[in-house]
This record gives sequence, C-alpha cells and structure tokens, in this order.
Amino acid sequence: MFFPYVYLAYLYLVLRLIVPLPLHRFTRIGLGLALLLVCQHHMIQKWVFGTMFSPEIPRVFIVLLGWLYCSFLLVLLLQLLADLALLAAWALRRGRAIDARVTKRLRYAVVTVGTLLSAVGVGQAIQAPEVRRVELAIRDLPPALDGFRMVQLTDLHISRLMHGDWVREVVERSNALRPDLVVITGDLIDGSPQARAGDVRPLADLAARHGVIASLGNHEYYFGAERWTRTFEGLGMRVLVNRHATIDHEGGRLTIAGVTDRVAPRFGMEGPSTRRALEGAAPDAPVVLLSHQPIGVAANAESGIDVQLSGHTHGGMIRGVDQVVKRANGGYVSGSYRVKGMQLYVSNGTGLWNGFPIRLGVPAEITEFVLRPAR
Repeated sequence: MFFPYVYLAYLYLVLRLIVPLPLHRFTRIGLGLALLLVCQHHMIQKWVFGTMFSPEIPRVFIVLLGWLYCSFLLVLLLQLLADLALLAAWALRRGRAIDARVTKRLRYAVVTVGTLLSAVGVGQAIQAPEVRRVELAIRDLPPALDGFRMVQLTDLHISRLMHGDWVREVVERSNALRPDLVVITGDLIDGSPQARAGDVRPLADLAARHGVIASLGNHEYYFGAERWTRTFEGLGMRVLVNRHATIDHEGGRLTIAGVTDRVAPRFGMEGPSTRRALEGAAPDAPVVLLSHQPIGVAANAESGIDVQLSGHTHGGMIRGVDQVVKRANGGYVSGSYRVKGMQLYVSNGTGLWNGFPIRLGVPAEITEFVLRPAR
C-alpha cells in the first residue's frame, strides 16, 4: 500500500541505518534487499496471490510479516523524530557537529525500540476484543425501547490471521451479553467464500432476540459482494443493501437501515444511498444507520437519522498516528460524535486487516449499546 511513498521511506532508512553500519559491503547489500522485501511484501503478495488483502499462507508467517512490516513503519517514524532532534541539537550548537557516538547509539535505540513496540502491538492486535459499553440517548425513543441492547461488531477481517478460533471467541463474548440485536457494519472477511468457509462458520452461532443484521464494507466488494451476501444470509444474517428492516420490540418500533460501501460503483454496483435505504420506513420510528465508512455524516443527519454506526478506521490503530487516520476520514476516527443532532459512533473495530496488524493504545472492541430516551 502507498507503494511510491514506501520506496522513499525505504531509501531513507537505507541511507540512515544500513549504509553507516561497519559491515562488509555485501552484508549491507543483503540487509538492504531484505528490507526491500519487507517494505514491499504487499506488492509481492499481490503478484503471487492476485490480491494483497488475503494471502493464503500459514498464520505464523502472516504474524511474522506483520511484525516486520510494522517494525519498518515504527522505525521509520522514530528515525524521523530522532533526525529532527539531531537537527535541532545541531542548530542549538550553532553548526558544530554532533558526536558520532551519539548518532550511532541513537540508531541502535531506534531499531530496538521500534521492533519491540511492533512486537507488543502485533500481540495486542490479534487478541480477542474486550466489550465496550455505550449509552445512546435518542429523541422520542418509544418507552418499550428504553434499555434495548444492541451489539455492534465491525471490521472482523476474518482471514488466515483472524481465523475460526478467534471468530468463535468473538461470538461467545457477544452471546454472553444476551443482546436484543446484533449489527455488523462491514469488512467481515478477507478472502473468497471458499477460502473462508470454515473460518466464518461460527458466525452462524451469533444469538440475539431479533437476530443479526449486517451491512457491507469495502472488503466484501474486493472479494465478490454478491457471493458474500449469499454466504452471510446462509449464516442467518439479514444483509441490508440500501434497504432497511423494522424491529418490533414489545410494542416499540426501531428502524435499522444499511447502505452499501462507497467502493461499490467500482464493481458495477449501486453506491450508498440513505434515501433508498429509508424508502417505506415508518416515519415515527427512530432510525439507526449502518454505514461501514463514516461518510455522508452531515447529509445523513439532515435525512433524519438518529444514530449512525460505522467502522473502517480501526480507531487509527496507534495512539498519535490516529490523528492522521482521522484526517483521512472526514475528522472521525474513534468513539462518539454529535453531528447536527445525530449521534455517530465509530468503532475501533473487532478485528483488523492482516496487512497491518498492530494496535498500540487503541484496543479492539465489541460494542454494547444501550438505548435510552434523551432527557
């Protein structure tokens, strides 16, 4: 991903970390080639497997590649910070050279800290998510829906990394909450229905009083949205493709609308349409919109949506770096936002993509929502 920029980053690290090493020239060339393979492994996977999103290789190699790639990025970030510090020190010393021993120790420290942080982050990324409880105050909520409990799963990215045993643990944790409804806001998978057949099977055991409702994310389109829609329906889910469902709960009605992902037109399919999704919806029922990406937020608020549930950002994955992800997603990255009276919740994600498997200070989550009337 971001291949031209990765090449620039690669050259920068070669010049700053590998060229200065007191090693034989061929050893340094070997290290440079190894680093090139690491930083371009997504492109290599695309050449070998036809996609960089779902390498069908043993999990241990995916974890190893993830650690190496995340180490590359963290070392890059730390080296940039170190060089800025050295530049500031050089300026304060009015152009006098920095002791070579200092720069040497700094280089070793950067590599050590970067690789260790990567190991911690990858370890955290592949753990089962914890439950996060959030109350949603909704205007004109029917009394019967006061206390209605809804679990959101999103960005499971079921793959060779987030495999069947991990999915089973997620299902058990969701079922333990005994929710009234489970919603899934896209990016359930990475891979074809054939490749993921065994890994997705535990999703059939998701239990809720009013069942499981899902919308699609961009990764479903990468692997055949129509086939995956049929597969999800075969697992007992209702998949909303610019449609809505009405939940009747003890005399109170709740509308759950779901839209497609904005990449859909690239695959000859209809793009997200809140208007289409709400056609025929009960005008007096609160509306919860399932939209994989936190987009169209202001327009959705003006359309009368009470709550929008999204994912896609993975919460930014790394505290501090999340601000970059926030800018790339319209200013939304994690947690609760209020936009023109509408509540937007962006989940950190239940899992994440195997190509960048790291979490530092941004834990994965199963989100339990409790509906309350606005006071």
